[in-house]
Amino acid sequence: MDTQQNTALTRALAEVPGPLPTSGVIHISLPHTDRFTVVGNHLAQHPDLSCTAVGIAVRIQSLPQGAKVGIKALAAHCREGEKRIAAALRELEAHGYLRRVRDRLPSGRIITRTVFCNRPAALLHPRRPAGAPPQPAKPEPAPAQAPMQEPAPVPAPAPVQEPAPAPVPAPMQEPAPLPASAPVPMQEPAPVQEPAPVPVCHPTAAPPAPELPVAPVAPPAPSAPLFVPRVPPPTAPKAPRRPLPQPGELTPELDRAATAFLSDLHRHTPQFTLSEDDVRRLVPGVAAWLERAVRPDSIRRTLTDDPPQPLKHPAKLLAHRLTELLPPAPPGVDDLAALDRPRPRFTVTPFQTCDDCDRAFRSPTPGHCRDCRETRAAYAQAAA
Repeated sequence: MDTQQNTALTRALAEVPGPLPTSGVIHISLPHTDRFTVVGNHLAQHPDLSCTAVGIAVRIQSLPQGAKVGIKALAAHCREGEKRIAAALRELEAHGYLRRVRDRLPSGRIITRTVFCNRPAALLHPRRPAGAPPQPAKPEPAPAQAPMQEPAPVPAPAPVQEPAPAPVPAPMQEPAPLPASAPVPMQEPAPVQEPAPVPVCHPTAAPPAPELPVAPVAPPAPSAPLFVPRVPPPTAPKAPRRPLPQPGELTPELDRAATAFLSDLHRHTPQFTLSEDDVRRLVPGVAAWLERAVRPDSIRRTLTDDPPQPLKHPAKLLAHRLTELLPPAPPGVDDLAALDRPRPRFTVTPFQTCDDCDRAFRSPTPGHCRDCRETRAAYAQAAA
């Protein structure tokens, strides 16, 4: 009595047609009568959409016309956060299920409409407008046949007293048989004329029709996508990571110093406790920094400053910072000599004071300014 048995489930399993599988899911399909939404397998089993995106698409498809489907509105009714919902909407937008279009109202206001299509692949094919009569299917061209011959004229039966039955309408292109009840007129001098045999058309008797040259049908041009996403989806391939920097020559001194630096890192920052394999993998990167004349305390401060919380993979963080924050190589002897090289010196003409007007002017030797020299020259010329 302590074990409860679900008799309803047992009865439902008994009604499943066919033998039950030994593994995998067993479907108990009960028909819906109200509050249900039809979802295509192209969405439910989409190979490139995440389960979050499929669930968000099903929820949007089940909402009525005009319902709010923004990130804030969906986050208010779903357990997923706004970031996951935004990523799922970007996936649906990249695969054509969701589209945001801008429209201008008659008042001049521009609004953004969110359009959800349950079958985006059907938009790529031309559709018949609503209310238009369906176009008849074009019949396939039948093989050419010889024209059917008209049946020979049959003499009309003589009028009799009794009313003759109504003639039966002739079927498609076939001559109507003579009514059995109609008597054939008899003439004394001539024998009874029998109706001429009706020729029967056989398709095989017709000569083969000449084959017309068939123009080659060009393959359909690939249809352009509905739109190009501006933000790459989360499933887009990422760029390959840059390799760990390597020293020019991993000498025993550099290897020993880099190993000691990584092994002693946990004493200064307990979060960066590395395994032996992580130390051996990161030794070339630290050796490249030491080769570039960077002090160990500067390396420790650069690698361990402001780590993310919580820090799940310290070795990956160290590898990333060793690669992205690698300082430039120190300048060589020639570069330093170029810095110590004396710069070219320019000769500056000093200021002098004029002996007559005390005006300042530039001249290598003391004397008179230009105006005073011209005045003196004029006086000397006038005196002469």
